[in-house]
Amino acid sequence: MGLMSGIQGLLGKGERCCNDDALLAGVQLAYSAAASDPFRQHPFPVGKSFAESVGYPKELLDSLPDEASASFAGVGNVGVVAEIGAASTVLDLGCGTGLDSLLAAAKAGPSGRVVGVDFSAAMLGKAIVASRRAGAKNILYCCADAGRLPLPGHTIDVALVNGIFNLNPVRGRLFMEMARVLKPGGVVHATELVFTRPQETKPVRNLKDWFA
Repeated sequence: MGLMSGIQGLLGKGERCCNDDALLAGVQLAYSAAASDPFRQHPFPVGKSFAESVGYPKELLDSLPDEASASFAGVGNVGVVAEIGAASTVLDLGCGTGLDSLLAAAKAGPSGRVVGVDFSAAMLGKAIVASRRAGAKNILYCCADAGRLPLPGHTIDVALVNGIFNLNPVRGRLFMEMARVLKPGGVVHATELVFTRPQETKPVRNLKDWFA
């Protein structure tokens, strides 16, 4: 089953997938589809123009490889506004195609390093191409679950998170993992969509409900 046909099947047919593992698998499939074919319709906004709309300057996007922004699916410009000192070790959690990783790598400089983590191999493939084209030699990408980071404790100075909390049903584990890997005094820069008033609570019956 192809990526797009798989996600369209889950959304269109209302397939039941309300346990945590099935929801995560569906989200992974959706984001992989966005990486593989960013110009198709997706359950969330994707692309360079969307990145510009949430605060990434056009000139900055134009200066970076297209692979870093064509499948961008974050919710804010955390890589632009994050304060990252020279020689910092940075975690880009849910790095996608590596837009924020490239910005962090430039801020951290040659003495710093960035670890980009994502659970979509398709997204990471684009991120690796983008980093090579940009000549960024201080970025390491790895495919892993954000709730089970392959990192030793107390090694990260700055963590960047661009919109991965809402779609993860086990988000408490994400916070625990960030707390584990951050150094004492480490900083998290995160951006996420939030409601400004109470919402009607509805049961999650399928993946379409989850993305809604």
